[in-house]
Amino acid sequence: MMSSETAHTFRHHALPEGIFGHLVAEAGLIDHSTIDSAGTGGWQAGDQPDRRSVATAKSHGIDISRQRARRIQLKDFTDFDLILTMDRDNVAALRKIATPEANIRLFGDAALGTAENIPDPYYGGSDGFEVVYTRLFTGCSSLLETLGAERTSCSGNTSSVR
Repeated sequence: MMSSETAHTFRHHALPEGIFGHLVAEAGLIDHSTIDSAGTGGWQAGDQPDRRSVATAKSHGIDISRQRARRIQLKDFTDFDLILTMDRDNVAALRKIATPEANIRLFGDAALGTAENIPDPYYGGSDGFEVVYTRLFTGCSSLLETLGAERTSCSGNTSSVR
């Protein structure tokens, strides 16, 4: 059905991947999906998610502790049907390097219908991670419903960028 890539420059990169992967698995669609996250910068490549992201996801029954950051690659623009970014700055950055056919959209537009940026909670307290989790869960749930309805016409690749 879909694959999700979340390209992030911040340390909560694993939350959208973890949430969407969890929802896809619960829907029994994991065999039809490729879900991944990546960053626009490479300085965190190989790093684990922020401990607060791990704790927030764990409190909701999602294990993201084995995820590792990576930098987005040119092949991602053809390997994924949809690349979602968490903010407009990353939409602009990716469009500068993407192939013309790449489907790059703001998560707030595609998943929430609100045109909002998803904030980076890194410099705040743990409560900010919970707020971001709630927005991401809502959006990922909506996205799964939308993509599920389009399953017969969707080859199965979705992506997201921070």
